[in-house]
Amino acid sequence: MNEQLSKFLEHLYADGVASDQSQHDRLLKRRNLEPDTAALLSLVVRIARARTVVEIGTSNGYSTIWLADAVGDTGGAVVSVDTASLDEARNNLASADTIQPGLATRVEFRQEDGGAYLARLAEESVDLLFLDAERVEYPNWWPRPARVLRRGGVLAIDNVLSHADEVAGFLKLLVDDFAGTTVPVGKGLRLAWRRRGG
Repeated sequence: MNEQLSKFLEHLYADGVASDQSQHDRLLKRRNLEPDTAALLSLVVRIARARTVVEIGTSNGYSTIWLADAVGDTGGAVVSVDTASLDEARNNLASADTIQPGLATRVEFRQEDGGAYLARLAEESVDLLFLDAERVEYPNWWPRPARVLRRGGVLAIDNVLSHADEVAGFLKLLVDDFAGTTVPVGKGLRLAWRRRGG
């Protein structure tokens, strides 16, 4: 990531925080991934050599840009899915692309339900799945998150410390097929590796 893109993301994050403070409707808040969490997630993409990355929960595209930068080093691509309008995310990605060309060509936006999107994906077709949407929906999507991840793929889930009660049931579903840990960064990032025999 070049210095100009880093500064753009700092501004985008600060703008999101300011917007969230004045927005009373939780569903309209941007609720961006914290910078430290975004940096860790982008490193995990690189370490895992993830080429097929799916993000459920786009918001204004802040984390999408981080992921697009990371897959530039793996030769991969990102699909970002959200039920809300993606216009702001598209505009922010376009702005980031003028700073660091190539980002926009690595991203596909889809406006639809995350569970419905996962249902259509082929088995073991995803290298890294990042869940950052409505947490209470995750158990309803099961077993799709496990089915679409390749063996040895990574499942990343945000907000597992800040909203532990909302993700507890979903995390229990991962016990048999995943090895994982919660990293106390940002609001808590659960990183889980799909077992090769699971």
